[in-house]
Amino acid sequence: SSNNNNNNDNNNQVQFLSSSGGNAGLALTTVCRSLRPPLPVSVIVPETTKPMVVRNLETLGADVTVFGKNWNEADALARTMVEDAKTDGSGNTVYYVSPYDNPLLWTGHSTAVDEIIDQLSCNGGDDDVRIGAILASVGGGGLLSGILEGLERNYYRGGGGGGGRRSEIIRGTKVMACETEGAASFAASLVANSLDSENNSNDDDDGDGNGNGNANEERSLTMKRLDGITSVATSLGALEVTPAVIHRAHRHQRRGRCDDTSAGGGEDVLSYTCTDAEAVDACVKFALDHRMLVEPACGAALAPIYSERLRGRLLEELSGMRQSSSGDGDRGSSAIVVEVCGGGGVRAGVLVE
Repeated sequence: SSNNNNNNDNNNQVQFLSSSGGNAGLALTTVCRSLRPPLPVSVIVPETTKPMVVRNLETLGADVTVFGKNWNEADALARTMVEDAKTDGSGNTVYYVSPYDNPLLWTGHSTAVDEIIDQLSCNGGDDDVRIGAILASVGGGGLLSGILEGLERNYYRGGGGGGGRRSEIIRGTKVMACETEGAASFAASLVANSLDSENNSNDDDDGDGNGNGNANEERSLTMKRLDGITSVATSLGALEVTPAVIHRAHRHQRRGRCDDTSAGGGEDVLSYTCTDAEAVDACVKFALDHRMLVEPACGAALAPIYSERLRGRLLEELSGMRQSSSGDGDRGSSAIVVEVCGGGGVRAGVLVE
């Protein structure tokens, strides 16, 4: 543990504490230390966290503690520290900030979908363009929950499913949830809670477009927890995803299966799992194409583009996008969008290793 807080921070009565594999901690620290006066922030990271990430956190001003074999163990310590602070007599208020399991975070992530739609709406007059697929890496499920919330909100914007240009752009969008082998907690829970299973067949969409669902959001799920993380993509190292992301995935899938073709057009959530080698290779090829370094956790989302094995599956999944569910012919162009994120824990040498 190391403490980089300035002495004048000792008078602050509000502190923030989080657990992180790296990037969420960097974001929280950046915000807390940018405020005036700066707020104290502590970040608990697992032993798998790269030393360069720990140094970056400390340089930004975080009090960093390295603890646990994986993020879940680090998070358990973080929560314990927050509870202990309530009775330590310091008078400080310590707030726990989850790296992924909070509706505010999901709503923040959801605005990426708004931006994508805005860009496609200003693409020079091609009124037939659609979002064919959105590819995103999954750790604990925060980013994916936000993407699904953004799709749902825009789907119902304008008064009911299928109404307005914004909902037309996202009609039929498939969401590819990308993970590496050894960190595929979303894939495990999605399979365990298949939409085709008897227990989940009646879970429906509330249709209000706010991304929160209804009472069915509380439906019991069989969440799967990994025994451990064995992937180099340590930023994806949550042993279990938030149940909210499974509920939201189900709602998106149901819109695609709706018998009323005016209210659905093939929407789906599909799990893509790549090897560590495919994720790293995707990072290298992306760097050559775009002169930008991203870490293997992001490489999982790039792998379906750069891996010949996964690209074939992706194109096959999207082959029916040009035909609407009502059979009304060519649907025009379909854009493939990759959410490129996660560069706080990478250098060229890391990819070589």
